[in-house]
Amino acid sequence: MTDYSAPPWLPGGHLQTIWPALWSRRFEVFAPHWRRERWPTPDADFVDVDFCEADRATSKRPLLVLFHGLEGSSSSHYAQAFADWGLQNGCDVAVPHFRGCSGTLNVMPRAYHSGDHEEVDHLLRHFKQQAEAQNRPGIVAAGVSLGGNALMRWAGENGQSAQQIVKAIASICSPLDLTASGKAIGEGFNRQVYTRMFLRSMKPKAMAKLKQFPGLFDAHKLMAAKDLYEFDDVFTAPLHGFQNTDDYWLRASALPLMGQVAVPALALNAQNDPFIPSSSLPTQAQVSTHVKLWQPTGGGHVGFASGALPGHLKAMPQAVGQWLLQHIP
Repeated sequence: MTDYSAPPWLPGGHLQTIWPALWSRRFEVFAPHWRRERWPTPDADFVDVDFCEADRATSKRPLLVLFHGLEGSSSSHYAQAFADWGLQNGCDVAVPHFRGCSGTLNVMPRAYHSGDHEEVDHLLRHFKQQAEAQNRPGIVAAGVSLGGNALMRWAGENGQSAQQIVKAIASICSPLDLTASGKAIGEGFNRQVYTRMFLRSMKPKAMAKLKQFPGLFDAHKLMAAKDLYEFDDVFTAPLHGFQNTDDYWLRASALPLMGQVAVPALALNAQNDPFIPSSSLPTQAQVSTHVKLWQPTGGGHVGFASGALPGHLKAMPQAVGQWLLQHIP
């Protein structure tokens, strides 16, 4: 993936981000079929987990757990592309939905956030227990964008103990420095296009949570939020134990802990990602020897389309998936 080059008909980071998400081929023939399980959480809530399996009766294949990005789900283009890759490469794929992203409103006064390593921890431990009961050879985990930062943060928080749960992890186009990425997405074209897109789904979910818990936050301030900084200041930060957006973005970032990662880890970031300034990407000096950095010049934000128009999304799942699987004996 380090030598990825976008096709000539797909120039620039914005086009390489938007076109693959909307029009490139996500699967070969048929859309993946997902089977859903609902798991309880330690705080008496639930998480919906979607599985894509070639044959549920024969579950002795490795499992790739995919943590989605902001407002993502198993319907996201990258999730479908990974599921399709898994079906063709002997690997089952599971997508746990962060709270509020499965189509069903959760019951507790919280949602999800970029540094949600506690949620990642209990989910991965549940996957580990299930995999052992099914005699799977092992599990690997990948996270896209927000999900990748949370996953990498989890690996940094857990150090060597992470080796007992997963064989390897990968973060894909993740904002490992949330302050730098948060500032970038709030400016210029990003603010007008991507920020508005995210807020269109995030605000109604927050208001539904307010209906569950009157007084949880200031509705007028939330509806007036024009960017993710203002939204996080009213909703995400206080609901998850942070003082404000600045505190949240600083403390939830994975980058400061990447020197403590002790499980094989891959960090894939395109240098032309509109959300993530290339100057904020990790260097080898900032991460442990267990972390491999892939930083191709192109790809956009979770794009990486290849082939003739309209392009396909095989390249990234193939590269990341095979890198992960090589760590399973």
